[in-house]
Amino acid sequence: MKIVALCGVGVGTSAILKVNAERALARLDIDAEVTATDVASVQAVGADAQVILTSSELVSRIGKTNADIVVIDNYFDVDELTTKLEEALG
Repeated sequence: MKIVALCGVGVGTSAILKVNAERALARLDIDAEVTATDVASVQAVGADAQVILTSSELVSRIGKTNADIVVIDNYFDVDELTTKLEEALG
């Protein structure tokens, strides 16, 4: 399973999201590869992703994807990430 943590320009915010998504996945006992990327690279990096984690501001910039897009309000809130990943991954 592949999950992409997306930010706007650099990798700072996506790196924070990646680390906290990995913590949430560990809570759920789900093994997945989490990759941090920016909007410019999301099509290539996320081509085989099942889930893309991002902010509401970036959803329209993702483009065509087969992945579930999960909007995260607070990248530092591992509880929010855990809940939303559990819902997305069923």
